[in-house]
Amino acid sequence: IDDLAEVDYSLNSLPAVFRPFIDLNLKGIVYPAGNYTDPPYVAAPFTIPDQSESMLYLAFSEYFFQTFSFAYYTAGAFNVTIAEEVKSGKLIYFLTCFFLQTCSYFNISTEIFGSIIPEVAKYSVTPYPVMLKLTAIEIPIISLEQDSFTVEIQGSMEVFAVLPDSTTQSLFTTNIAANTSIALNIFDQKLMGSLCLNRLQFSLAHSNVGFFEISLLENILSYILQTEVIPSANGK
Repeated sequence: IDDLAEVDYSLNSLPAVFRPFIDLNLKGIVYPAGNYTDPPYVAAPFTIPDQSESMLYLAFSEYFFQTFSFAYYTAGAFNVTIAEEVKSGKLIYFLTCFFLQTCSYFNISTEIFGSIIPEVAKYSVTPYPVMLKLTAIEIPIISLEQDSFTVEIQGSMEVFAVLPDSTTQSLFTTNIAANTSIALNIFDQKLMGSLCLNRLQFSLAHSNVGFFEISLLENILSYILQTEVIPSANGK
């Protein structure tokens, strides 16, 4: 797939040949690159409904997406550091741009964070650039539904002030629980996805600036994601 993951789509069994069609049962397992340890999931058998209007029917099980999530989580692809300059791989490019668009509304500085969280303003009187360290603390859960799938992410976000000598100073860390869904449809013979944020919850895990209510930051980020970032991403 890329430098982080590989997919095994070899045959599980001999092709089943019938008069109207050929049935191929492929593995569909995604591994971290170079690591072929079996993922901690069990593949449930499934069948494709009988249809004959198209030449090819291709179906992916929930197991395929579970191994996809496990492989990239194991490879560290869901851990992202966001600063003024960001280098990212193919998979995390969209995720990085997603958060960069959000942070651009704040110009990610201690001054802007301080206008939302007074404790940050008291702790960091001099405005400094801000660096965000986003980490997935559990394997993202992907669930298939009719015409869509949902992604449940448990993560953390650590906020740093970037000092003039390029060292960083941790301000606070929040736990993040996010639930998103992607509706699938076919437009102009292309499979298209429409992203929707169902839930975004923050909780304060640690703070070097003192205790503060995280709800205002959560509400502002959720609003920006819902009204600006996600519509922009869906329009591309």
